[in-house]
Amino acid sequence: MNERRASQVWFFDLDNTLHNASAHVFGALNVAMNEYIVRHLGVPGDQAAELRSRYWHRYGATLLGLVRHHGVSAAHFLAETHALPGMEPGLHSHAHDLAALRRLPGRKFLLTNAPLDYALRVLHTLGMARDFEAVIAVEQMRMFGQLRPKPDARMFRHLLARLKLLPGQCILVEDTLVHQKAARRVGMSTVRMQRWLKCAATGPGAQQPLRRRPAYVDRRVRSLQTLLR
Repeated sequence: MNERRASQVWFFDLDNTLHNASAHVFGALNVAMNEYIVRHLGVPGDQAAELRSRYWHRYGATLLGLVRHHGVSAAHFLAETHALPGMEPGLHSHAHDLAALRRLPGRKFLLTNAPLDYALRVLHTLGMARDFEAVIAVEQMRMFGQLRPKPDARMFRHLLARLKLLPGQCILVEDTLVHQKAARRVGMSTVRMQRWLKCAATGPGAQQPLRRRPAYVDRRVRSLQTLLR
């Protein structure tokens, strides 16, 4: 095995990177977040949707805006909005992606802005629970008592220091450009997963494939198999 390949460290996003979250999960999450904001902030539904979208675009996570501006409990918000009963039947993976993930040289971590319980449910359903050295969920992205989820560059630096990794060893694989831009800024390599971007045409997190590859994206792929090349 090539020594350089074996020393690489992969950080994989979860939703719309390892599975098609746009097909089932994102719609249910959007509804759950809107309903949470309506209940706990006492605003009408259209205002709740506007707040959810505004905070996602401003902070990279709706949760941060609710915590900073409305005193919402992060743990309570995550538990209620990500409960998603009956989610599992709508999740699926591909055998060739599973095989590619297991053959990929180097250490592998899951790095997601989702809560840990949800991430583990998805991984178990996809059959990927044993393929990662660790799951780093939003609860683990704290610095000085404050949540610092992606795309916070300070979190990336803190995480790599905690794991005793050099940025040049590390590769972030995910669908969200703003997260990749932050990772690139700290010296990590970046791979953009584009398989499901056409499905994510509306709502917070909505993106489209770009004709030109941004300078901070090293590669664009539509399958985990491509990472083996």
